[in-house]
Amino acid sequence: MIMRDITLSELQRLQPVTDELDDTLHMDQDTFGAFYERTSRPVWAYLWRRTGDRNLADDLLQEAYYRFLRAKAAHESEAHRRNYLFRIAANLVHDNLRKQPPPIELPQEGEVGHPISDSNPGKQSQQRADLGRALAHLSSRQQDALWLAYGEGSSHQEIAESLGLKVGSVKLLLFRARRKLVKVMGNSGRNL
Repeated sequence: MIMRDITLSELQRLQPVTDELDDTLHMDQDTFGAFYERTSRPVWAYLWRRTGDRNLADDLLQEAYYRFLRAKAAHESEAHRRNYLFRIAANLVHDNLRKQPPPIELPQEGEVGHPISDSNPGKQSQQRADLGRALAHLSSRQQDALWLAYGEGSSHQEIAESLGLKVGSVKLLLFRARRKLVKVMGNSGRNL
């Protein structure tokens, strides 16, 4: 690779950009590293399940952390910081889905998430397909709320903060999403 010489004027033009980045990346390396270790896997799993594409999930994860670090938001607690990150990730997914909605891909046994407990592989495959089709009937916001509630174990308050809603709205959103899943899945969804 051949590097060309940078002129002094080009270097001076780049200096404000690097100064701006230093100011906006306000977490020190150790704090960010610990936060990343605690949150990267669940955020990636959320992105992968919402997009159905591992590579896209990797890209969106990187973009989510970049936007998180660039934001000049004051975080009251670890939970607030985590909810803010999930909100960024949800917005990135919504932006991506507006461009081109991909099919929903559910994880296979042994991958991220909990395996289906039934030992019959044919039945597991059918259940995944049924659930995937049923989830496709839900809005993005309903899918996000269900994921945060049941995939991440978030409280209604945490979901409200992540999605930018009121707690009462989250309760109604989850109720309607569950009811719609049951309706779409028919009798097999009654045990949800």
